[in-house]
Amino acid sequence: MTNLTDEQLKELISNAKTVAIVGASNKPERASNGIMKFLMKNGYKCVPVNPIEKEVLGIPTVDCVEELDFEPDIVDIFRQSAFAAEVVREAAGKNAKLIWLQEGVESEEAKKIAAYANIPYVEDECIFKEYLRLGLAGK
Repeated sequence: MTNLTDEQLKELISNAKTVAIVGASNKPERASNGIMKFLMKNGYKCVPVNPIEKEVLGIPTVDCVEELDFEPDIVDIFRQSAFAAEVVREAAGKNAKLIWLQEGVESEEAKKIAAYANIPYVEDECIFKEYLRLGLAGK
């Protein structure tokens, strides 16, 4: 998962304001859709990253993390593991403050890129589940 303590993770998530949702989808059955809705309801500005969709949940998409016009606090990755390193490289170039690979997404190369860029990194974990586990709901 990560070498971050619960306190460090709580602080990073609590202080975050912007989240890039990589692999965001309009399909309600997709985890990216539900988690984006959840994060928006909890006050985060979410920007969907998907070159196929024009918008997700009414928010215009960007094709890749490099196209963001801001430095994201969290880059939340819902893509296949094979694409993780590329996305993490882009996130590092945008000075992301936390890189999060959702459940089932793991990459040694991505982990090394994040470590080299000195960006906190979580993999194979659900940000929604961790948000609840850390007691951040309702804060």
